[in-house]
Amino acid sequence: MRVTQSMLAGNSLRHISQGFNKMGKLQEQLSTGKKITRPSDDPVVAMKGMYYRTNLTEVQQYKRNLSEAYAWMEESEAAIEQGSNVLSRVRELLVQGMNGTLADEDKNAIASEVGQLKEALVQVANTQFTGRYIFNGTAINEPRVTDGTDPSTVKDLNEPFMIEVSKGIKLQANIDANNVFNEELFTIMNQIEQGLKGDDSVDLGAFLGRLDNQIDSMNAERSELGARYNRLEMIDDRLAYQEYVATRVLSDNEDAHLEEVITDLITAESVHRAALGVGARIIQPSLLDFLR
Repeated sequence: MRVTQSMLAGNSLRHISQGFNKMGKLQEQLSTGKKITRPSDDPVVAMKGMYYRTNLTEVQQYKRNLSEAYAWMEESEAAIEQGSNVLSRVRELLVQGMNGTLADEDKNAIASEVGQLKEALVQVANTQFTGRYIFNGTAINEPRVTDGTDPSTVKDLNEPFMIEVSKGIKLQANIDANNVFNEELFTIMNQIEQGLKGDDSVDLGAFLGRLDNQIDSMNAERSELGARYNRLEMIDDRLAYQEYVATRVLSDNEDAHLEEVITDLITAESVHRAALGVGARIIQPSLLDFLR
């Protein structure tokens, strides 16, 4: 086969063009820090990247769910602590009010403070987090207690509010409010208040044990919440490691190794200069070059 001057020139230009394309791709990798910028660059890397990114996004969503569970449990724990403190104060007032040497004015003053503490319990029972009531099960749009003076208004709703914190794992974020803010509690509060106001039909001594049971129930629920909180922390640690692994795998798959890219770019530039030099020797001067 006869090799012509135009064939040599064409091959030389094609190789020079390929060198430009290679350098352009390497420069693009340096600019973006990624091995590919479109799926056609490497379909395998692109397909794996979609899978790895989906996995990372899933882990990050679980971490956001975890943050909500943390906040929900912390709000619940703070409310239970406040409720327990209120009941402890009510117990002190009850013991003080049972003292037979107190005048009626003193008992009325104690009854007034008990009434205020009862209203405080209503506020605690209706604690909200991001506009949702946390002590009413899944009925998050309804307050648990409508009227503290009427124990029958205390709702008996306590369906578990579940939050998915890992794949296939759901954790209850709320507590069993029936063990904490129930009809019995507000019945006791109302009866103590009425007894201190002089209602002879109320035996204050009979409510001391019932009040202690409510305090014990609150403490038990707080302990159970603490156990779930510890489990939440263990899940958090595992998710943090999964996020680290997913990020590393995604980086290994997509991120360009800058040292290799720079080395390849320098090599490509050297080859390109050599191709230009060879091309200048291959392309012979034409008649027009002699006529200049």
